[in-house]
Amino acid sequence: MDVQLQELIDKIKKDGVASAESAAAAIVSDAEKKAAAIVADAEEKAAGIINSAKAETARMEKASIDAIGQAGRNLLISFRDGVVAELDSLIKTEVTKAYDAELLKKLIPETVKAWASKTETDDLAVLIPEKSLEDLSSAFKSALKAEIDKGLEVKSDSALTSGFRIGTKDGSAFYDFSSEAVADLFASYLNPVVANILKEAAK
Repeated sequence: MDVQLQELIDKIKKDGVASAESAAAAIVSDAEKKAAAIVADAEEKAAGIINSAKAETARMEKASIDAIGQAGRNLLISFRDGVVAELDSLIKTEVTKAYDAELLKKLIPETVKAWASKTETDDLAVLIPEKSLEDLSSAFKSALKAEIDKGLEVKSDSALTSGFRIGTKDGSAFYDFSSEAVADLFASYLNPVVANILKEAAK
């Protein structure tokens, strides 16, 4: 009886230990699976964060490069516009200086005679700045006497600051030799040339 009882106790202990070990093994296995899943999830999230960070860094780098490029282009455009503006101003100043009284005394009679050879003189008018009329009228009366006798008019135009205009009396056709028009003519040729030079220099 005692032997059987002892065997029963040993069997219970053995079965209990085996069951406990099996349960423990299951718990460990489950814990390992959960740990592995947590690690995999963490690694996936970390990889996603790293990829997002790389993408954002690349985006910011491209944006910075684009911004620097645009700033450089804006600077060149501003510089070009400044040079063109200075050139315009210089041309207008120099053309205005060139249109002094002595030049007009020679240029206007020659222009009038050239025009008069192709049209009726009695329909012609020469417009000059108000400030120049008094100084030039006597010279024109002498140089253009024949044309004035035929109807040519020499009069002032308050809109003119330098140079002159010549055309029909009704204004339907005229040539503009004002300093502004001549300066614009020079500038229209020079400005694209200057802009192209600056564009080539920026490459």
